[in-house]
Amino acid sequence: MRYDIIRINSESLCVFPQSPIGRYHKHICPVFSPTANQVSLGRETPKHYGITSPISLVQAKEADLVLTHRLTEALKPYGVFEEELELQRRIHVLGKLNTLVKEWIRDVSETKNLPASVIETVGGKIFTFGSYRLGVHTKGADIDALFVAPRHVERTDFFSSFLDKLKEQEEVKDLRAVEEAFVPVIKLSFDSIEIDILFARLALQTIPKNLDLRDDGLLKNLDIRCIRSLNGCRVTDEILHLVPDIENFRLTLRTIKLWAKRHNIYSNILGFLGGVSWAMLVARTCQLYPNAVASTLVHKFFLVFSKWEWPNPVLLKQPEDCNLNLPVWDPRVTPSDRYHLMPIITPAYPQQNSTYNVSVSTRAVMVDEFKQGLSITDEILQNKAEWSKLFEAPNFFQKYKHYIVLLASAPTEKQHLEWVGLVESKIRILVGNLEKNEFITLAHVNPQSFPGPKESRENTMWVIGVIFKKMEASENLNVDLTVDIQSFTDTVYRQAISSKMFEADMKIQAMHVKKRQLHQLLPSLVMPKRRKHSTEGLRQMNDSSLDLSLDSDNSMSVPSPTALSAAVPTLTPVKSGPLGPPPSPIAAAASQPEVQASTMSPPAVKRPGSPMQEERKRLKSDSEVFCSILIVIPNNNLIISLSPQRVVSTDLSDVPLLPANPIPVVKNSIKLRLSR
Repeated sequence: MRYDIIRINSESLCVFPQSPIGRYHKHICPVFSPTANQVSLGRETPKHYGITSPISLVQAKEADLVLTHRLTEALKPYGVFEEELELQRRIHVLGKLNTLVKEWIRDVSETKNLPASVIETVGGKIFTFGSYRLGVHTKGADIDALFVAPRHVERTDFFSSFLDKLKEQEEVKDLRAVEEAFVPVIKLSFDSIEIDILFARLALQTIPKNLDLRDDGLLKNLDIRCIRSLNGCRVTDEILHLVPDIENFRLTLRTIKLWAKRHNIYSNILGFLGGVSWAMLVARTCQLYPNAVASTLVHKFFLVFSKWEWPNPVLLKQPEDCNLNLPVWDPRVTPSDRYHLMPIITPAYPQQNSTYNVSVSTRAVMVDEFKQGLSITDEILQNKAEWSKLFEAPNFFQKYKHYIVLLASAPTEKQHLEWVGLVESKIRILVGNLEKNEFITLAHVNPQSFPGPKESRENTMWVIGVIFKKMEASENLNVDLTVDIQSFTDTVYRQAISSKMFEADMKIQAMHVKKRQLHQLLPSLVMPKRRKHSTEGLRQMNDSSLDLSLDSDNSMSVPSPTALSAAVPTLTPVKSGPLGPPPSPIAAAASQPEVQASTMSPPAVKRPGSPMQEERKRLKSDSEVFCSILIVIPNNNLIISLSPQRVVSTDLSDVPLLPANPIPVVKNSIKLRLSR
């Protein structure tokens, strides 16, 4: 049988021609040819973990142990290790919670008239999963827990009488139930430790003390919500059973998680990887190098995944079919699975892709970070650098020339928390829209959010770095981002209205900002203080205004728009559709004249007292604002200009005053003109 060979330095990886998921599934293994002596002696192949043989079985050397010790010391300042006292407090809290669960199950059993002999043995248990179960939780981290109950305990009991019992506990604070979530959960703070509790009702009369949740037979005849709740524990337990050395795995995972957070690529919801995905990548590395210690494993992690040929999936074990008719990740059967860009498949049935949110841009960013991590760890292993270099945070705000800033605001703190959660969960849609724009190469969202400009409203801000394609043709090209952004805001508002969480004055705003202007919007702890130069006297962002004329790479000066967060004026209502979602703003503003590139006057050379500066001053005090922002890039130098068409707002959101009534809509436009 013929194998395609991939080489990583001196190590060889082969691609199996046959696999359970066809051409979408490549296995990594060493190219191994048994010697004549081995064949004649009939030596058995050493046991291996995962779907292939290991790449290397080399034992750790003294130098590797020294580097691992240095790695441990380098991690300590970042608070990734919890002190023994705090760990014991967590164990104590979980013990009290487990006792509470058993007491409550006995009470429920009595109310349902179960025999006394059954009540005494009915059981019930709290399991943990996530970072705490993996043993890599950090100081102050929350605990993910699963409440497993016998068949006579209903989900309605969990969200009613058990919730009431929790309310009676003095240690319990901030108790809230999210019953309608995709995975229903009760959130609480127990003795100042944040805990999320899921619920699973098994088809068992009693819950044995030695219950192994990895048993696929437990999934038979279960409600889909119980299967989802069980999935976290089942995946975590499988990961721990599929790595050769748990302690090496844990130290490596702590390192990779810290590195990912420091490099702003740790966020499942925004299209990067979440905790379980990073854990599976580290586990696969441990399988390929079973005798390596953490310092070596970190280096091999970057080596393997900087060379990985995505979208070939990462698997920790061979997928199994339990004949329970549950949907599993399989591109042979499910066409949508073929479009996943960076599949990392969970090891427990039903197997799922944990990275379905990854986009072209987020994958490109992560692969680039893998390559940089490989370069840094090469230096560390050669004693040319310290481990601290791996954790140096890159300056996202100096990385790109162009940024899009999103601002989500709401009148009250409670509404703001709900609104921010919804907007953040949909930002990946905006990233996807921008990626589809033929003139955009990459859209990189920073997973960190920031407080917005000081106003009377609660607001939160996200920043997206954008790279535009280099122009080859000589003619000018207009890039209109209006539809991309408006499609995103439409989606958010429709979701808010359909889930009945929408309130008046919940708003989304967007603006284009250049690198040198970010310090006007971002807090000083993020953006370094800039030297005072010709922009002395720059206005602060208390009124959320932004002067786009201040960053002129080619010493040109043009007029600037005023506040981009101006209040939406009263407009003639536009009738909504039969289902009530906000209509597209494109039709609502069809009467507005279209801005043409030819209407823009050439920018004047910046000089003191120029007429253009006088016009800029006049515009700043004007109550009206420009709608269309035209950005011209001749020879990669940026000039900001404005169309002469005026409107009364540049808010890029649909703002339904009341969901049940006709919704006024404002069309806004961000247009970029690219030229040689």
